[in-house]
Amino acid sequence: MSSSPAQPDKDLPLRDDIRLLGRILGDTVHQQEGSDVFDVVERIRQNSVRFDRELDEAARAELDVMLTELPRDTMLAVIRSFTYFLHLANIAEDEHHVRRRRAHEMIGSPPRDGSLALTLNRLQAAGISAEALRGCLEHALISPVLTAHPTEVSRKSILFCQHEIRGLLDDRDRLRLTPAELAQNEVALRRAVLTLWRTRMVRSTRLAVIDEVKNGISYFDETFFVELPRLYCQFEDQLGQAYPDQDWSLPSFFRVGSWIGGDRDGNPFVTAEILRETVRRQSIAAFDFYLGEIHALGRELPLSHTLVDVSDALATLAEDSPDHAPQRLDEPYRRALTGIYARLAATSTNLDQHESPEHAVGVAEAYAVPAELVADLRVLVDSLTANGAELVAGGRLRNLVRAIGVFGFHLAPIDLRQNSEVHARTVGELLARAQRCAAYGELDEAARIELLSAEIGNTRPLYSPYLEYSAETVGELAIFFAARELRQRYGDAGLPNCIISKTDGVSDLLEVALLLKEAGLLTPGEGPQLAVNIIPLFETIDDLQRAPEVMRRLFALPAYRALVASRHDEHEVMLGYSDSNKDGGFLTSGWELYKAEIGLTQVFAEHGIRLRLFHGRGGSVGRGGGPSYDAILAQPPGAVAGQIRITEQGEVIASKYANPEVGRRNLEILAAATLEETLLGIDRDDLPTADFHQAMEELSTLAFRAYRELVYETDGFTRYFRESTPILEIATLNIGSRPASRTASERIEDLRAIPWVFSWAQCRLMLPGWYGFGSAVKRWREQQPGGLGLLQEMHRHWPFFRTLLSNMDMVLAKSDLAIASRYAELVSDAELRTSIFARIREEWHLTRDALLAINGQHELLADNPLLQRSMRNRFPYIDLLNHLQVETLHRLRAGEDDIRLQRGSLITINGIAAGLRNSG
Repeated sequence: MSSSPAQPDKDLPLRDDIRLLGRILGDTVHQQEGSDVFDVVERIRQNSVRFDRELDEAARAELDVMLTELPRDTMLAVIRSFTYFLHLANIAEDEHHVRRRRAHEMIGSPPRDGSLALTLNRLQAAGISAEALRGCLEHALISPVLTAHPTEVSRKSILFCQHEIRGLLDDRDRLRLTPAELAQNEVALRRAVLTLWRTRMVRSTRLAVIDEVKNGISYFDETFFVELPRLYCQFEDQLGQAYPDQDWSLPSFFRVGSWIGGDRDGNPFVTAEILRETVRRQSIAAFDFYLGEIHALGRELPLSHTLVDVSDALATLAEDSPDHAPQRLDEPYRRALTGIYARLAATSTNLDQHESPEHAVGVAEAYAVPAELVADLRVLVDSLTANGAELVAGGRLRNLVRAIGVFGFHLAPIDLRQNSEVHARTVGELLARAQRCAAYGELDEAARIELLSAEIGNTRPLYSPYLEYSAETVGELAIFFAARELRQRYGDAGLPNCIISKTDGVSDLLEVALLLKEAGLLTPGEGPQLAVNIIPLFETIDDLQRAPEVMRRLFALPAYRALVASRHDEHEVMLGYSDSNKDGGFLTSGWELYKAEIGLTQVFAEHGIRLRLFHGRGGSVGRGGGPSYDAILAQPPGAVAGQIRITEQGEVIASKYANPEVGRRNLEILAAATLEETLLGIDRDDLPTADFHQAMEELSTLAFRAYRELVYETDGFTRYFRESTPILEIATLNIGSRPASRTASERIEDLRAIPWVFSWAQCRLMLPGWYGFGSAVKRWREQQPGGLGLLQEMHRHWPFFRTLLSNMDMVLAKSDLAIASRYAELVSDAELRTSIFARIREEWHLTRDALLAINGQHELLADNPLLQRSMRNRFPYIDLLNHLQVETLHRLRAGEDDIRLQRGSLITINGIAAGLRNSG
């Protein structure tokens, strides 16, 4: 009998790439640091792999001795070696994802979940008409929003080196290189790795806000400028195939937003001048891209009117151009583009005082709005199409027209965000100085609402330029005044939103409405006009529970309802995953967010208002992270409705968007999931039953109690947290412009959710992503004999519950109790560390056992073999960095004052974050 042919090893190219990069890194260490250091690194690596894969106790013992006795310089070299290896492994994995996707496309494999092609297949199979799909797209808004939250620990210089390495790996995979070319490619890889090795990994100074702005813009340069228009064009073509005989010129419903330069919550460095400079730099990036593309089009369109007819409009555009060079008189497209370039260069100079990369051939009138630029380019498109060159029009020119429609002259819409308490103080001072209300802060909520409602409708301003105000009030008003000025200069789309952190009442939104009125962004009167969206951010468990009622009371106010009407009866609400998790734990946070969405959907439907939800998710599961496709499909019915915004935070931005092809795939996933959930979600047969909701409510109550008892009610827990994690070192790491805490307090309540989650990830407990679930299930099953069957049914039929458990599965798989116990040893109080760690360890085992009992798996990540293999290959190197981090922390906290130890501890933070990939 003949045996079936062996299946090809799909991961072999990945392993080959990792071996290649590992070998080059090893050679670099050997050459740069010497054979003694290289031998130590290699012995440590081999022992770590042996122990991890074979549980070889002799290897573990030798490893412990080696790590403890490492000299300072050698320790630093070892830390850098394994940190860089994890970065290089990330590059190889990203390239492998691109490789596998290309392989599927080349052999015509069926499209996968998250692809727009599969989404269109599903829509057609469900009988969704072209009219229904068009109606959805006309009202759609899908927007990932980049934030500057400080868990992105890589310097821009490091990312640049990694980009070069990624490109060289890609060349090896795509191009048919000769042996000589392969050798040259490896030399280039060695050069890039050597540069990486000799580049300082951690920042010597804290990032300024403008540094964060430049980092954010770099993702447009690398990915969004090219890939987002390409995605639009790809989708239009797919729509044309799926629904022929239809015009599928899509509206620009997919936009990348930003908080960087506009998020003032807890960041005193974001000022009106910073906001102005942020918008200017974003605008310069957009103009430079457009000018570069128009210059390239000039090379691509040397078409002569002696060989091709042109439209009258194109001929006029060419004649109006300042380009009268005799050698181009018969090339109308080039002359038209030269004129467009001149006008665009003048626009950039007028708006940004920026000189174009290539000098214009003459003086031209600036464009007033992006639509004028698009209209000129469409003249070229129409002329080419009408004269047999539609193929030419469908390339760079088509993508550029789409890019301008998406990015305008402002690049990315910037959200303004501030804490509600700051708004309240600012409004209170305005009212007091205008002698309208001397003690606004002492009013109850009802009195505040009455006063603010009257003032919003009053055409008389409160602010006077002739009165003195506190520095805080001056700074807040300056932001709103700057926003009005910038909107007039760059267009309304550049600054469309004001977000209110810590919203807990109606007055929080009315205060912002009043401040907008003072800045001329709200026009009072019989038909009031609100120029920007006022967006409440509900963050704590209590706030989430109150959110539907707050919005109901708000919409019942005639003054505010009129403002919503002026915004086309649409209103956005932001939900905070991070702070709700820190406040109530993983399970309760997820459930209260879900319930808040249900309640908000009902309230908005009652008032005839379209709801748009903005999900404040982080990279880690403890901050709402996890696969975006599953997360969107797990939303309650009706909560998406074609519109969704999602924050992209920390190192997740680099992992999703640093690689252009990976970036396009992640953008496509957001679009596909949003369309599926909007058009198919209502009719799906896996809607939760009343029993499911009741079980979740009971589990949440039990998990909340367990979490609060540990984190907020256990004496000494704050001390345990601060001593058993690198939170103090993270606070000194120059990874963001914002302080780690909102105040000087050491209370967990005052600590930002980001360093809270990041710290637990570093010590490999990942506590915010699972704690409380195990004991909740145990106690619930004691009260509900036979209840396991219901939980298993919930897992099979309820996307919300299944996604919740899938994310927890990932977190538990990345945690390690043995390593976490070493961090616990850093706690100076032996009784405290013993009692608290014992509780954490017991809860971890309860949670793992409950998870496996419900999902029916025999081990963690059993249904995600790709991630399981990836983590298994990474653990020997991540674990080493954890051991080295504990050693450096122990020595530093014992009083050793050595810059090498300090630098080493900070590099381990970088390496562990790179290895775990979604830790912040």
